Amino acid sequence: MKKAPGLAGLYDLLKPHVTELVVCNPRKIALLKDGSKSDRIDAHKLADLLYMNKIRPVYHGEHGLRMLKELSRGYLTISKDLGRVMNRLKALYRSWAIPCAGTQVYAPCYRSEWLSKITEAGVHRRAELYYQQLDALRLVRQQARKDLLVEARKHRATKLLRQIPGIGPLRAAHLVAVMQTPHRFRTKRQLWTYSGLGLETHDSAQYRVVKRQLQRSNKPVTLRGLNTNHNHDLKDIFKGAAMRASTAAGPLRDFYEALLAKGRKPTMARLTLARKIAAITLIVWKKEVRFDANYLKQQAA
Repeated sequence: MKKAPGLAGLYDLLKPHVTELVVCNPRKIALLKDGSKSDRIDAHKLADLLYMNKIRPVYHGEHGLRMLKELSRGYLTISKDLGRVMNRLKALYRSWAIPCAGTQVYAPCYRSEWLSKITEAGVHRRAELYYQQLDALRLVRQQARKDLLVEARKHRATKLLRQIPGIGPLRAAHLVAVMQTPHRFRTKRQLWTYSGLGLETHDSAQYRVVKRQLQRSNKPVTLRGLNTNHNHDLKDIFKGAAMRASTAAGPLRDFYEALLAKGRKPTMARLTLARKIAAITLIVWKKEVRFDANYLKQQAA
């Protein structure tokens, strides 16, 4: 069965009626991209791969976290909608050559002042409707945040993760909702890859012939940046936690400043800090221990 958005309900419906239900990622199966395509052809290809045990299943979730997962998805979706409306408002002002830097343009106390800058009646009304939409979404997001935090308090993992600097109640709730269990990641590198923090490397011509003998080439491995196939919500969580921890007093800020002192660029230092936070998250959650600054050492995390 191909993995696609909205299959959670189908998975729960079919699971009690079969011995084993495998959910796979079609992007990981090159055979599906080859030759003619149809539902019947793809089904036969998947059946052949399943018979040869060549399908790599993907994690599909914990039943006890369904409520938290849905509330997290709802909050993130509403937040994205709110961001779109805010961008739409600024785009409207910019289209009429009205500078609108900062956040004052969204504040209710300055709203009449900003609306007075638009003289065209139709555009003025359009801006009013956008403001109404903005106010409504803010109220809905506030309620979604409240529901999410109430549900998150029922899970012990959120209390553990909140000990980590940069991870507050909201990020802890999203972490538990997205990751669901730390045991699906055997090592920190697997979590880095899933979070879009893994480095992609390319290496070729590893050996060369010297005097009729094979010798290992000294050619360095080429870095191609971060992996592109990842969970975007989880990457935003760790990047946001790194941004927060790099500005707040504590051991993570000291770690970040030490990287800068070594000549590391700020963007790369924050990336390293985000990877470190992800590794510490795995340790604290798996072992159910308190946060310790010693986890910042290379051998610990």
